[in-house]
Amino acid sequence: MKGFKEFLMRGNLIELAVAFVIGSAFATLVENFVGKIVTPILNAFSGGGPASQGLGFKLKSGQSNTFIDLSGIINAVIVFVLTALVVYLLFVVPYKKYQAMKGKEAFASGPTEVDLLTEIRDQLAGGSQQK
Repeated sequence: MKGFKEFLMRGNLIELAVAFVIGSAFATLVENFVGKIVTPILNAFSGGGPASQGLGFKLKSGQSNTFIDLSGIINAVIVFVLTALVVYLLFVVPYKKYQAMKGKEAFASGPTEVDLLTEIRDQLAGGSQQK
């Protein structure tokens, strides 16, 4: 049980949970923005009124269930791009600056495979010369 508690209290897990909650809330905000502002603008270009089906076309005229809604696809792309942009600007950029101030590289990777192999070679070469 102690190990599980330590796992839950790790800083990375807490940060991830906070980011998830904030990201979910922001996604809702962006979806409402796009749905209430962008969609009516797109519908205006389709020539319909507020009850219009949106920007798109019907595969068979007279059958509303064959309507392909392009405004829905455009809305989804806008929601994704805006959400990703804001999460990047609110979380990734400040985190990188914070890590740089601490003297660490943000999202630092370990030594490369070549570095490790070179180090092993040097240690083996040093050990064989001592015999």
